[in-house]
Amino acid sequence: MPRLDSGIAALLISVGLSACSLAPTYKAPEVPVTDQYANATTPWTEARPADHLDRDGWWKLYGDARLDDLQTRLVANNATLAAALAHYQQSEAFTKQVRAGLYPQVGLNANATRNRESDTRPLRGATSPTYYDSYTIGAQLDYEVDLWGRVRDTVAAGTAEQAASAADLASARLSLQAQLADSYLQLNGFDRQIKVLNESIDAFTRALQLTQSRHEGGIASGLDVARAQTQLSNAKSQLTQAQAQRALVLHAIAVLVGDSASRFELATNDAKVEVPTLPVDVPSTLLQRRPDIAAAERRTAAANARIGIARSAFFPQLTLDGQGGWQSSQWGNIATAPNRFWAIGPSLLLNVFDGGRRKAGVEAAKAATDEAGAQYRAVVLNAFAQVEDNLTLLRDLGTALTDQRAAADAAQRSVDLSLDRYRQGAVGYLDVVQAQTAALDARRSVIDLETRQLRASVQLIRALGGGWNNT
Repeated sequence: MPRLDSGIAALLISVGLSACSLAPTYKAPEVPVTDQYANATTPWTEARPADHLDRDGWWKLYGDARLDDLQTRLVANNATLAAALAHYQQSEAFTKQVRAGLYPQVGLNANATRNRESDTRPLRGATSPTYYDSYTIGAQLDYEVDLWGRVRDTVAAGTAEQAASAADLASARLSLQAQLADSYLQLNGFDRQIKVLNESIDAFTRALQLTQSRHEGGIASGLDVARAQTQLSNAKSQLTQAQAQRALVLHAIAVLVGDSASRFELATNDAKVEVPTLPVDVPSTLLQRRPDIAAAERRTAAANARIGIARSAFFPQLTLDGQGGWQSSQWGNIATAPNRFWAIGPSLLLNVFDGGRRKAGVEAAKAATDEAGAQYRAVVLNAFAQVEDNLTLLRDLGTALTDQRAAADAAQRSVDLSLDRYRQGAVGYLDVVQAQTAALDARRSVIDLETRQLRASVQLIRALGGGWNNT
């Protein structure tokens, strides 16, 4: 098979490489961005230039080795994360498929057939054999000369979709890691609640014993004993409820780390976890930090590239086709010059009338781009709202926590005073019950606020797109 002239080949390659694109010039949709967050305050500080993003390990700021281990198990075993990874791998493979369109497609073929020709075939020659053999060895080449950028726009769209899938994977990973940290801190809150309830049950048991002794001695009435018993039973009921809530959170953690809820266990840990201090970048950096924003932006870029694909349908499609090889009725001498055949040349295809199908395709591509742009803006605006929400929660919960701690201290002093006065006979047991109930509620409220503040800190880290390392 003769070779193409090198000059013609170079010309065809240069035409393909210099193909224009009919897609509009891409520009990310604009969204309103302020200079700083409205509710930025301690324990969140402005980020320094030396701070840099590190998505893995941000939960270590909470200082709990068990949480570190659970996060490792999540990455290794979580089914949702595995599905997100498989989806990204599909997108990666699809990009490789569309990228293959940039190159010529070459195939080889060979066949051997035994044939019988019809006796009544039109224009059959008198000397034509009725039976004959046919052997063919050949190759074919197909190459679309990308004059209008259709192939390149397809590759651009596929590449952007792959980047969006990679961002989806990062977003899923961050979301699951934040969900695990949130659940773990919630579990710690229940452990602390259970500790307080157990301590209260011990105190209420001693108080019941005191009233029973005073009742037996004729000092206290049966009403005091009933009130003490009621208070103890209420505390036990609250303990059971807290234990049930802890079990539900534990089951959720088991699912996140890919374990069976029926066998998964975590020992009680009632150590207090402190809210960490993290830098908060200016709002403009959120556009680069959040993986879901990156995914929405890349999908907008992919939709923009598809406008070029739709527009290219209005122009001729130029394809370079070639084939060649050897063909003979005898196998023994097939690879000889007389048996050689070849054909090469361009083909041009132009759809002249389609009833408006191509125009509708362009309109649909433009509308899809508008939709993707609107979704991008919605994701960005929601991201800003999430940051502001959690900054507000941290600030206001911190203020509420200061007041609640003061209330808990005052309630405990009230308990001490009421018990002393009860022993002295100066007050009835109702005053003790009221003081103890208020003290228990105040202590539990402190733990609840501390837990909510910790959970808000996790959601803020998630809203900001990950964690930081201070270098």
